[in-house]
Parts: sequence; structure tokens; C-alpha cells
Amino acid sequence: MTDPRTRLQGLWLPLITPFRDGALDEPSLRNLIRHYAARPIDGLMLGATSGEGLALSWDERARLVGVVRDELAATGRPLPICLGVGGVATADLIEALDRTASWPIDFYLISSPPYVRPSQRGLLAHFTALAERTTHPIVLYNIPYRSAVGLDNETLLQLAEHPAIAGLKDCCANRMQTRDLIARKPAGFRLLTGEDAQSFDALQAGAEGAILLSAHLETETFAAILQHVRAGRHDAAAACWTEVEDLTRLLFTEPSPAPAKYWLARTGVIASPEVRLPMVEVGAALAARLDKEIERRTAAAQSRVA
Repeated sequence: MTDPRTRLQGLWLPLITPFRDGALDEPSLRNLIRHYAARPIDGLMLGATSGEGLALSWDERARLVGVVRDELAATGRPLPICLGVGGVATADLIEALDRTASWPIDFYLISSPPYVRPSQRGLLAHFTALAERTTHPIVLYNIPYRSAVGLDNETLLQLAEHPAIAGLKDCCANRMQTRDLIARKPAGFRLLTGEDAQSFDALQAGAEGAILLSAHLETETFAAILQHVRAGRHDAAAACWTEVEDLTRLLFTEPSPAPAKYWLARTGVIASPEVRLPMVEVGAALAARLDKEIERRTAAAQSRVA
């Protein structure tokens, strides 16, 4: 039997969740899947930060997973799916794992409990309890600027030994911590960078992949960066990074995923840039900047074709 950890590599897309008039926009969701199934991605994250997962009801999450899985089957690309599951109390997260045990997913993405700021011993006990209960392998999500507490590398190395913990989405925003973990982690534990603006450095240091909101745009270029890094073509990788580095900052000028949704709506991939409160759509100044960048990149793409 194939180890599921082997699928946790390459370029993953933390898929935005399209809304229209307050509801899940299934036609746009299907169009999104057809759009990205034709592009060089290796997996999909659903209902996580970029997917506004905390704003989704359980019924919406079930529909989200079902529609994505059905559409992937129709396109003939059975990409792995990782579902974001969040919460504070360990008991509530165990209930969520039980609720979704039969869902057609491949991994869970779980961050540290926000607000309560447990100790490292508490985090170790929390994630171990989840790993002991889960049906699907867990991808840890280390993002201390959102959860208010981060996973130290010593804690991560202990958790990496658990057979139900497959890897890490690394958003620690600490270059030295990332490099130290890459150097010390066991071979089967996969580290995928999730810090868009720092992703090139993490890939060069040995990360097995990347989970990037920015890869909603210029998907082929982000995929090429991974391919060049793997092949040791560092100059080619750096040249590709130069083409997209500015996007990794522009798309986070206002809270994500509003800028990416605006771009996707303006280019016809989804019907509406709608987000759910307390998120709001981009302001007029950023919309003008995004419009200008869309026009510039569209013109550059057309000139390359010509």
C-alpha cells in the first residue's frame, strides 16, 4: 500500500471558497476545479485560511468537499484533498474528526488552538490526542501570528514521529526555525512552506513543497520554480521567482483572500469577489492596483504568445 505521505509534496493550492449572495457558489467552485485541474498542481487544501473555513457551516464544508471530489473525478485528475479543521478545545476537534471520518479526503490541516496559548507540553498532548483518534493523516499548521502560539521545533520533531502525522504547513515566518527543522526532521515527515513571500528560500533550503495562495495566479510559474529547484537549476528558479515575487506581497496588501478573490473575479474564473464578514472586499485603492497588475500581466502573456 502506498504511504499517503508521498502525496504530500509539490505545489498545493489553498483553494479559495467562492460565495455569491451569501451562499456557496457551486457553479464558480466547479469552474475553479476545472481551471486548476488543467494546471500543474499536486493537491488542494479546502476550508483553510484562504478558503475562509471558519466562516463555513458543516453542511457547506460537506458540500465543498463533495463538489470538489466529484469535479476532480470528472476531469480525470484525482488530486489529494486536505481539509482544514480548526478549533480551541481538543474535545471539539476530536468530534470534528469523527464527524468527517468518512468524507472523501486524504489529509487534515490542523493549527494550534488559538487564543488559549497552551504550553509546548499542552500542544504536544493536544496533537497527540488528535493523532490517536484520526482516520486521515494530519498535516500540522504552524502559524503563530494567527494562533498566538507557535510549535517549537523540539515539539514538532516529537510529533513527527507519530505515524498519523504526515507533515507540516510551515508559516512560522522564522527563516532560521524553518531551516533548522528541514535539517533535523525525519525523512518521512514532509515540510511544505506556506509563507508565500518566503517560499523561495524555504524551497531552496529543502522544503518538499509549497502551499501558496499566490499560486492561484501564475500557477505554471510557481510550479516551474519547484521543478527548477529540484533539478538544481538555481538560476532558472531565481528567474522565475523574480516574475512572481511581487505577487506574493501584493496579494497580502489587505487581508487574504480578498485580493485573490478580486483578481479571480476580474479575470472571470469566479463570478464574485464576495467574502464573508468580518472579512470585507478590497478597497478602491487596492482594486486599482490589482487592475493595473492584471492588465500588465495579461499584456505580457499575449506578447509571449504572439
